[in-house]
Amino acid sequence: MIKLIIDSGSDIDQNEAKTLNVSVLPFEVRFGEDEYLDGVNLSHKQFYDKLIESDELPKTSLISAYKFTEKFKELSADGSEIICICISSKLSGTYSEASKAAKEFENVFVIDSLSACVGERLLLQLAQKLIKDNKTAKEIAEILNTEKKKIKLLALLGTLKYLKKGGRISSVAAFTGEMLSIKPVISVVDGEVKLAGKAMGSKKANNLLMQLIEKSGGIDFDKPFCTGYSGTDDSVLEKYIADSTSIWEGKTKVIPKYEIGCTIGTHIGPGAIGVCFFANNAK
Repeated sequence: MIKLIIDSGSDIDQNEAKTLNVSVLPFEVRFGEDEYLDGVNLSHKQFYDKLIESDELPKTSLISAYKFTEKFKELSADGSEIICICISSKLSGTYSEASKAAKEFENVFVIDSLSACVGERLLLQLAQKLIKDNKTAKEIAEILNTEKKKIKLLALLGTLKYLKKGGRISSVAAFTGEMLSIKPVISVVDGEVKLAGKAMGSKKANNLLMQLIEKSGGIDFDKPFCTGYSGTDDSVLEKYIADSTSIWEGKTKVIPKYEIGCTIGTHIGPGAIGVCFFANNAK
């Protein structure tokens, strides 16, 4: 048997984990002196409520090697093999901790997703498909390490406030951007968050997002794909989907959408929308 583990950087909470038959190890999230476990006693809604109220950005702690070791022992006790998918090693030291823990086991394969939130989720969905196709754990790990390079995560931000709070842009740049209604598009490239482009106004920003999707190779609809939104209101995402019918029409009847949680939500704030997919023709 092959069992799957993922961290809560995937934005999969404990309730959904049961439905998906996957183990989720939670990050610790700190708002000042208050500590929470992501997806355990801190829901996405509670996170955004606290994020909006807080003057400072919350901090997350990596998941320790000890916690991975205990989970690996628990799940492999019946002889099962384990595939563990981690948030990008360039965003957290969690992959390194999981790799340390895995050295004690012969049947544990740790994957650096080089992504986060919905990007991790897509890699998990691909792993689940490969298990159904009767691939071995080693084969699945090799395929995931190849296919993860094709995952594209593009997000259109609704505000520059949280990039400013995190020191990623200056106060002047944030103020000017808000005044001019500049909407930046960010992407996860080689495991890091980068600015992919910016446009003035929502309509031009939506067009830019569609252009970047095509530029990156277009969506491979034979593999998992999804959309995402930050905050507790998905109306901006719904409007984007309705305005971008050329992407989806005739290719899919269902457009999955998921809420982006604390790992990426801390830096982008509420009001962002995103598209995540395996790109066609990606090297």
